[in-house]
Amino acid sequence: MRTLIRSIVPRVLAFAVGGFTLINLLGEYLQPGFDASIWWIDLRPLSPLVAYSLLLTASILFLGHALSPARHATWRARLTLTSLLVLAVFVFWNCVHFFELQILRTISAGFPLPFSLVVLAALAWIGWSIGRAELTATRLPGRRAIVALAALAVLAAGFPLGQMCCFGKTDYRRPADAIVVFGAGVNPSGHPSDALKDRVRTACVLYHEGLARKLIFSGGPGMGEIHETEAMRRFATTLKDHAVPDDAILVDASGVNTRATVQNTCRLFREHGFGRVLAVSHFYHLPRVKMAYQRAGHDVYTVPAKESYTLTMLPWYIAREVAALWLYYIRPPVRNG
Repeated sequence: MRTLIRSIVPRVLAFAVGGFTLINLLGEYLQPGFDASIWWIDLRPLSPLVAYSLLLTASILFLGHALSPARHATWRARLTLTSLLVLAVFVFWNCVHFFELQILRTISAGFPLPFSLVVLAALAWIGWSIGRAELTATRLPGRRAIVALAALAVLAAGFPLGQMCCFGKTDYRRPADAIVVFGAGVNPSGHPSDALKDRVRTACVLYHEGLARKLIFSGGPGMGEIHETEAMRRFATTLKDHAVPDDAILVDASGVNTRATVQNTCRLFREHGFGRVLAVSHFYHLPRVKMAYQRAGHDVYTVPAKESYTLTMLPWYIAREVAALWLYYIRPPVRNG
């Protein structure tokens, strides 16, 4: 079984990386804003044409290796290894850049290692499997399928979890024009939930640090008569030591979900001339927030809410977010027009 895992899992990794990249590139061609390749590799130092060509070539070669491994030292194996090595160089650069930003205190990472390090390890395993293609031979097709499906399931859950842990827990705060706060529930008495208090409190601290001049509270109806945004406003204007003046607050009362908040706040950005924006929510929610804004044509800097305690329902929220992130990914990009 160990040999089977060592032979199948790298091919599943190649299939996942190649397939994900190819879908991104084709999606971007059909509808601008779809590409999410930056979630695993940052090729911005290259021109768009060169980056697109490199990713397209690598995705096809990776899929070829996953579906029909080339024999060791053949031209296809060499070409696949070469493209993999080029990608690995950029992923390594992404890792170095992460630590550089940490040292310069441009970002503050809640998790000490970058997601790029996981990607680098995956690429190394794929490269090893290309050099040992003979290990893929097996007479156990049933077990092979089970191992492949299990590996795909782990990857489907692991990718969002990695983004939540690495990206979601990283604080990208910097001077901005506005801060968007995503709603998180109001109880029947009209008081904000503890999760919502954490989000609003974090935004108020950012305001008092002089990082933005406006707060945008977005939410939907509460469980009682008090609207979510009204509860957020009341809490922010009466918060001890970090109260925010009422005229510094803008409200989106139709932010019933993440997609609606992104659509509505993008309109507010244009109306008020906001360029750089910070987005505040819990760490598990921020990868989806980032993706939704990117697809709406607006890049935001995310700040995880400082939690007063670990939420009781955190495992459920994280599990739900794994499914939600993939659901948002496969949907067409949000348009902000």
